[in-house]
Amino acid sequence: MGKITSFSGKARNIAKGAPNVTAPERWKLKKTVVLVGMMGAGKTAVGKALAVRLAVPFLDSDAEIEQAANMSIAEIFARDGEAFFRDRETQVIDRLLEGERGILSTGGGAFLSERNRNLISRKGVSVWLKADLALLWSRVKHKDTRPLLRTADPYGTLRDLYETRLPFYQQADLTVTAQPDYSIDTMAEKVLEALTTREDVLEGLT
Repeated sequence: MGKITSFSGKARNIAKGAPNVTAPERWKLKKTVVLVGMMGAGKTAVGKALAVRLAVPFLDSDAEIEQAANMSIAEIFARDGEAFFRDRETQVIDRLLEGERGILSTGGGAFLSERNRNLISRKGVSVWLKADLALLWSRVKHKDTRPLLRTADPYGTLRDLYETRLPFYQQADLTVTAQPDYSIDTMAEKVLEALTTREDVLEGLT
């Protein structure tokens, strides 16, 4: 699982209903689960797998923003600025938390905002997918789809982002630590195990 390409590919198989996914009827989700963490942490891949596991919708706040604006995040930044984007981001997260309970993947910078952290804590539950710098780098270094890493020193940029954001991610309600040998299934199961410690979030139906 060294490359993010294989990581994402397996997530697509799971999202289609791969046979190794346990029947999801065992659980009732009471609050939306908000996945936070760095690029490469697996928020989308693990989120899709977990959504299948629990038979709930998977949502992506960045994708929702792009759909509503009919333009990419980069285009929104360029046209309207970061402050405008962050306001829209908060509005979208709030709307999604008010809708059907599901698994919500957020952009890497969303959890840095205190208002977003408070909003997520009140209406949902935040789960930090914690991956160390070496693992993150192994997953993103071959990708050219990360605008923030289009610098002269992408590893240094990733390290700086990691160090800056770490204190904010540490404030998440729950933390699940990734390991290099974890599959998508394993990581999703680890998140599920963490959620079972919160009776206000997840109820067993068996």
